[in-house]
Amino acid sequence: MLKIAASSDNHLDINKVDVNQVIDQQARYLIDQQVDYYLIAGDLFNDFNKALEYVQNLQEKAVNTNVLFIAGNHDMIRNVTYEQLEMGNWPGYINNRFVDLPNTNIRIIGINGWYDYSFAINVDKPESAFYHWKKTFWIDSQIKQPMSDIEREDIVIAELEKQLIAAQKLAKRVIVVTHFVPNRKFIRYTNDFRFWNMANAMMGSVRLSTLIEKYAVNSVVFGHIHNRYDPVKIGQTWYYNGAVGYHNHHHNEWQSTDFMTEWRHQLKFIQII
Repeated sequence: MLKIAASSDNHLDINKVDVNQVIDQQARYLIDQQVDYYLIAGDLFNDFNKALEYVQNLQEKAVNTNVLFIAGNHDMIRNVTYEQLEMGNWPGYINNRFVDLPNTNIRIIGINGWYDYSFAINVDKPESAFYHWKKTFWIDSQIKQPMSDIEREDIVIAELEKQLIAAQKLAKRVIVVTHFVPNRKFIRYTNDFRFWNMANAMMGSVRLSTLIEKYAVNSVVFGHIHNRYDPVKIGQTWYYNGAVGYHNHHHNEWQSTDFMTEWRHQLKFIQII
C-alpha cells in the first residue's frame, strides 16, 4: 500500500519560519508517517530558486519519500521565466509531466495552472478591467508572461487534456496536482466585499473543472485559497486542499501560533491500496 501526503501554500518566507528547522521537522514527520509521495501544490516562497533549494534539501532528508512539486503564483514572482516554468526539468518538478506509481495503475499529473477570469461570474466587466485590476492590486502583477491570461490558460488546458488523454488510453487512475482552484464550488461570492469579487477572476478556471469531469479524474490536489477544507468528493472526483496559509501581523489564517502544528493539521493523506 502506498501512502501519499499533500500540502500547499506553506509560504515559508512570508511566515518567517526557520527553513532549515522546518525541513528537518517535516522530513522526520514524513519518515515517521511512512509517506511514499509528498505532493506540494505550490507557494513555498516568493522566489523560485528558494523553492527549488527547499525541495532539494527536503528530498535529501526525507530519504524514503518522493518529494514532488509544482509552482504556485508566489513561486513565479522571482528568478524564473515563463519558459523555464513550462520546460524546466528540475528534480521533483512535475509541471507538464507525470509520475506513474510503481505496482499500481495510478498516475500523478502535474500542472501549475493559471486563470482566465471565468470564476468572476458575478462581476459584469470586460477582460481588460480584470487585467488592469490585477496589475494594480494583485501580487501576480510582478510575474512576467509573453501572452494574456486567457492565452496562458489556453495552454494550460491544452497540456492537461493531452496528459489526460494519454492516461485514459492506459486506463490510469489520475491524481492531478495543480495550484489554482479547480472547481467553482470552492469560490467565495459575496455582495458586500468588492475586492474578493474581483480577485475571484485570478483564482482559476471553469474550464479546468470541465476537463476533470470529462476524464473522470480520481483526485485533485490544489492550493491558492487558504480556507480549511476537509477532503470532499464532487461528482466522481476527490478534492484535497492542504493550504497552510499566512500568519503575520497583516493576515492570521492559522488556528495555532506554530507552523509545524498548522502544517500537520492541514496535511492531507491519500492512501492508495
